[in-house]
Amino acid sequence: MNTTSLAGVRVRFCPSPTGTPHVGLIRTALFNWAFARHHGGELVFRIEDTDASRDSEESYTAIIDALNWLGIDWDEGPEVGGDHGPYRQSQRGEIYADVARRLLEAGELYESFSTTEEVDDRRKAAGQDTKLGYDNFDRDTTDEQKAEFRAQGREPVLRLRMPDEDITFTDYIRGEVTFKVGTVPDPVLVRANGAPLYTLTNPVDDALMRITHILRGEDLLPSTPRQIALFHALKRIGVAESIPDYAHLPLVRGEGNRKLSKRDPESNLFTYRERGFLPEGMLNYLALLGWAIADDRDIFSMSEMVQAFDISKVSSNPARFDLKKAEAINATHLRALAQDDFVERTLPYLAAAGLVAEKPTDEQRALFVATAPLIQERLVVLSDAVGMVRFLFESEEDFAPEPDSAAKALGEDAKPVLDAAIAALEPLADWTTPAIEEALKGALIDGLGLKPRKAFAPVRVAVTGRTVSPPLYESMELLGRETTLTRMRQARNT
Repeated sequence: MNTTSLAGVRVRFCPSPTGTPHVGLIRTALFNWAFARHHGGELVFRIEDTDASRDSEESYTAIIDALNWLGIDWDEGPEVGGDHGPYRQSQRGEIYADVARRLLEAGELYESFSTTEEVDDRRKAAGQDTKLGYDNFDRDTTDEQKAEFRAQGREPVLRLRMPDEDITFTDYIRGEVTFKVGTVPDPVLVRANGAPLYTLTNPVDDALMRITHILRGEDLLPSTPRQIALFHALKRIGVAESIPDYAHLPLVRGEGNRKLSKRDPESNLFTYRERGFLPEGMLNYLALLGWAIADDRDIFSMSEMVQAFDISKVSSNPARFDLKKAEAINATHLRALAQDDFVERTLPYLAAAGLVAEKPTDEQRALFVATAPLIQERLVVLSDAVGMVRFLFESEEDFAPEPDSAAKALGEDAKPVLDAAIAALEPLADWTTPAIEEALKGALIDGLGLKPRKAFAPVRVAVTGRTVSPPLYESMELLGRETTLTRMRQARNT
């Protein structure tokens, strides 16, 4: 199905504020955003917060924070406003009550007094599986029966009368989908205490906010026939103008092909921000969870995604969250940053680690600016810079080679290497990268006849504390003569 000619597109992103934003949720937001922007349409952001026992203001704030960090903007909703508010369901109770009343008066809803036990007993008596759920028994309850139930102290729920025919719709991703008549029981829309359920509030909001396309997770597909039936009812009472089109996005799975739950640590979006994923890298990877810009291309910008995005090209197969691939994509975006941009994005991670002040001094900033070109190509995420440059910013009292690195490189065999290196470096008049390189190569490779790995590993660990560091000669120049030689002597005498 080609969607390139759509006009007047209005989509929505409507999370419940429970827990921390997870990658599957944000993938849904991204696809809705890209679909709206591709068609010059509008993205409505609303909060489905009617479950007071689970919803929290902290989670609501986290969702806003996540979208702002990633640059996913919206045209209507919290923090923005619009013509169809309020955009939090907890503030729309009177709207739902009014629509429910109109649906009941029109005969679209009916009062249902059956208890779960009564439904199960009827199923068992008919030789049916109780898992089939409600049996539509109360459709034809008489006024006398209703009065008798009320006299017993029973209060009804309100159920939607499902149509006596198949429900068929065309999904942009899955093609034609049919739910046979009788397979979907009449759903509860309003509890006995008058509280509206998701089965009512979600479609009512979509209708009143004039949503044209619903892009949501595959796990919600079983509820689609109920929504379509309600949209038709809302249309008959003048609340809805039309029935939205649907696209059910593939599930995001984790390791072992299991569904990635919001409780899984790897699904927590902020874990990746804390590690130093770039918004560009995170969005690029999330876009690949079910969609591709081309068969032979993984790296692209969000403007390129918007230009190319076609919802019908989204795969119906589950997508697997592959951390290694996410890291590789992020590293590519990181390497593409302009140096000034890279410096500004990385300094907060150094500050969080205590290597520089929260507002870096001129000296700290200048040292990191000089170091940045040496490490940018070597990082996967921004926080990797902390370990890479720690040796430059730590005080001599705090500096010590990492135990594992020291064990590998600073044994007895390292002492003659360090002796030769110190002897070659001490008389250098010009403490520059070329002079340091020439002196060390002359002393260790030509003089001692060592292979580069054997020659430079002890020096690297003595000076930087790690077996992996920025380029050695440049690091020694930045560190300075006295500090470099002091660390080498200490390593020699350890």
